[in-house]
Parts: sequence; C-alpha cells; structure tokens
Amino acid sequence: MRIDELPTPALVVDLDLLDANIARMGAAWPGTRLRPHAKAFKCTSLARRLADAGHTAFCTATLREIAGLAAAGLGDDLLLANEVVDADRLRAVIEGAPDARITIAVDSVETIDAAARAGVHEVLIDVNVGMPRCGCDPADAGRLADAARARGLVARGVMGYEGHLMTEPVDQGAKVESAMALLLDAHDQVGGDVISGGGTGSWSKNHWVTELQAGSFTLMDTHYEAAGVGFAKAMRLQLTVVSVNGTGGWATADGGLKALGMDHGNSSIDGADIWYHADEHTVFSMRDGAPLPAVGDRVTVWPAHVDPTVSQHEQLWVTRGDEVVDRWPVDLRNW
Repeated sequence: MRIDELPTPALVVDLDLLDANIARMGAAWPGTRLRPHAKAFKCTSLARRLADAGHTAFCTATLREIAGLAAAGLGDDLLLANEVVDADRLRAVIEGAPDARITIAVDSVETIDAAARAGVHEVLIDVNVGMPRCGCDPADAGRLADAARARGLVARGVMGYEGHLMTEPVDQGAKVESAMALLLDAHDQVGGDVISGGGTGSWSKNHWVTELQAGSFTLMDTHYEAAGVGFAKAMRLQLTVVSVNGTGGWATADGGLKALGMDHGNSSIDGADIWYHADEHTVFSMRDGAPLPAVGDRVTVWPAHVDPTVSQHEQLWVTRGDEVVDRWPVDLRNW
C-alpha cells in the first residue's frame, strides 16, 4: 500500500526519521540512561524499537501504559512517573505483571500508603522543582523517603520534572541547573541510585539526572521544532480534501479537533494558512497565490503536540518513502 491509498485521517510515521531521532538521542543518552516516556507514543511496537536500540527502561504516565508494556515483555524497568491513590487498581496491575520491575512515584504519605497496600516494592520520591503540578517540597523529600522505608518500600532515589522549562527561550541552561539543584538537594536526603527527570526540551541542557525521561523526540511536533530541540518531525497526519470553495478561497479536509492535540495551538500545513480546526474538518487557504487543491487531493498536516495527537488514533501507519511498510497499533491508549 502507498501512503495516498490510506484511509484518512491517517497518522503516518516515517521510519527512517524515527530511527534517526532514536540514534541521535541514544548517542547522548545511551542505554538505560534514557528512559523513554511512553506517554508520547503509546505504542508497544515503537517501544520495542527503542528497546532494540538498548533503551530497555521506560517511563509511563498511566496504569494502562504500565500494564501494556509489561504484557508486551517490555517490563525490565518500568517507572510510573505519576501519583496513584487507587490502591486496588494499582494492585491489579502489579499482580498482573509478576515478572515486571515496577517503580511508582510518590509525593505524600497518602501515595506511599497506596503503593504499600498495592504491593509495590520500589518508589521514587517525586520532587517539585518549579513546575506547579505533582511533587513534594524538596525539604520534605527525606521525611517521605523515611516514611516509605517504614512501610517496607525501597526508595530508589528521586525524580523531578522541569516541564516549565522545556521550551524556555531565555537562559534555559541556567534555569534547568537551578531546578536540578533542588532535585540534587532532595537526593542528598533520600539517597539511592536514581535521579530521574528531564525531557525532550532539556535533553541537551540537563547534565544532572542519571536518566532522562524524554519521549516526544521520537515522533516530534511543531511546538518542539519551534524550540529548536534538534529532532526531525517523523509523524504527520494525512487528510483528504473533501470540499473546495474557489470563490471564498478555502479548502476543507477530513480531520480536525478529534484527530489532533490542540493544547499547543493549531497544527500547520506547508505553504498554507489554517483558518481553523472543527470537530471533523480542517479549513485552510494557500499562500502566495498558489492554487487550491482539488477535491480528493491529499494534504499533510503537522501536529503541534505529539502526545495527545497519538492518543486520538488507533494505529500508526509506518512508512518508508511513499510505501506503507507496517501498521503499529496504538495499544497503550486510555488509562
């Protein structure tokens, strides 16, 4: 099958660009120094490609991702970098993956209690390093590590995500260093072998973590491209033009809000201006006097945010050139 024969909307991955992205990141963060974040691609076939490149430890955001990676035989070292308070559901995942090594992030006595009651053996103390989300006060990390050990848990170390700095345009390196100073102070209290953090936006600036939690670098999006992170856009959305208004100067394609993550703004079409995305449509006009496409023509849309875009689709169509060479289920969708 060729790309232009795919049913649309179709999320298409260029395999050569994906492999080049993996190779570039792996050169800087080899082996398990890179803990790829599965929330970015939610696909065990892509995760296996990373594992084949030596990156056998994975970061996740949901219990579904943990369960799916373990079931696919990718459970060497799984980190749920998110707090869980539902001990019963967590226990079901732990018991369903007896051969997997599963570590959970905790930032309170309540999440420590849930982990202990669920049968978790290992935790990381999640530390707030400046992003207003999860994470304890750095000064509280030692107390929480002691509380975890008192419940029979192993505190492997700390994690802290400087997500507020991923696309920081001014003095990013210095600001990342300041955020990581908080994490290192917390690690001095906690101990352990792991200092986990970072992401695609800070991959070349974060020199303090022992493992990098990057995921978007694999497929990429226009938001990170604009920040100059240095990886190629390996994923695009293929749509079909279903209506053309020559008088008004616009064309309409067959995918919109339900096929794209929109929290980072509109996606883009080369040589065109997108007017808006509706539920099932993208409306656009051409620049510089270029003619409108015809009904039935294909159009390539570049997503602005890879993670929520992937989660809207059931499969990734894997290509080399114009040929479709594989279909990878997005089998880690949902929660």
